[in-house]
Amino acid sequence: MGGHDAELILIGGALLALALAAALLADRIRVPGLLLFLGLGMLTGSEGVGGVAFDNAELTRTLGTVGLVLILFEGGLTAGWSEIRPVFGTAIGLATLGTFVTAMTTGIAATWIFGLSTLQGLILGSAVAATDSAAIFAVLRGSRVQRRLALTLEGESGMNDPVALLLVVGFGEWIADPSYGALDMLGLLVPKLALGAAFGLALGWLAKRTITRIELPTPGLYPVATVATAALSYGVAEILGGSGFLAVYIAALVLGTGPLPARRAVVGFHQGLGWLAQIGLFFLLGLLVFPGELLDIAGKGLLLSAVLILLARPLGVVLSTLPARFDARERAMLSWAGLRGAIPIWLATFPVVAGVAESSTIFDAVFFVVVTSTLVQGTTIEPLAQRLGVTRGETEPPRRRGSA
Repeated sequence: MGGHDAELILIGGALLALALAAALLADRIRVPGLLLFLGLGMLTGSEGVGGVAFDNAELTRTLGTVGLVLILFEGGLTAGWSEIRPVFGTAIGLATLGTFVTAMTTGIAATWIFGLSTLQGLILGSAVAATDSAAIFAVLRGSRVQRRLALTLEGESGMNDPVALLLVVGFGEWIADPSYGALDMLGLLVPKLALGAAFGLALGWLAKRTITRIELPTPGLYPVATVATAALSYGVAEILGGSGFLAVYIAALVLGTGPLPARRAVVGFHQGLGWLAQIGLFFLLGLLVFPGELLDIAGKGLLLSAVLILLARPLGVVLSTLPARFDARERAMLSWAGLRGAIPIWLATFPVVAGVAESSTIFDAVFFVVVTSTLVQGTTIEPLAQRLGVTRGETEPPRRRGSA
């Protein structure tokens, strides 16, 4: 028994070491580390050199939820309200209207390209509509993209996850129950987001007030208190009908603003935890994929990626930023820098778990679109920003994790 445990621990340590090497490589070649983490999972899987057979989408979804809570909390904690406040309104517009327009446009295209039903296509479009905070920051870290644009993208990515999730779940409910409709989805979406925001503000304020007023025996306990805040924010919001993801992000924004006891220990702990969550999530998602199936949809996947990058995302950006003072060059940058990551792939596990027809096609298509769009956009953001003239004079030092 001891030998078996030792082998499992050895394999886990080796995989983490490989993930660290992948992160270093990704940082040097300026691509999101998620691509290499996903690749590591695919290599370990049944069609790779590891030969590990894994197809448990439900377990992946559950673990993915835990991972996303940790990632979103770290993102809000290290940003803080003072950083996000100047672009908060624009970020909300992109996270709501922008996500919806992107989902509908891409979903209609997916219906035609893959021969799916309308609702199946809209599930696919909704999954790829969500941008990924980890992927975006990996590329913007140390870049010269204007600070206002970078903060807008970061704020959007922290708040659009619940919108995309509710769209995916809503269209899935519509497939299962034909009497379900657009008004039912709206009735689910608006209260859930409103309650999530309210719970996030309340729990973030309460946690901030409590943590700053009590004196714990050791600085090492403050990260325990902040992890408890993340878990409580998600759990309370979800159980009481709100969006747990939005509650977590907003609670972290509130907690990360102003003085915080043992801030260095707390932030360092959550950065490490965020790293671990990313690596584990991307690795599991890579295990779920069968590379041979991706080749079968390569042509259609490239076409859908083109629709997302060149039409759906720009249309969503333009419509949702009309009230904001952005010029054409800045909107072009916001359109191009809307990177996809693990979140769309995680969302694609929902129809698989629910047994939606063509769910395997949806999952493979989402995976392919994420990889291709991230590879194309992620490696060209800096050159495009320079060409558009939306850069600053000097690079921004890293504030957060530097991988995926």
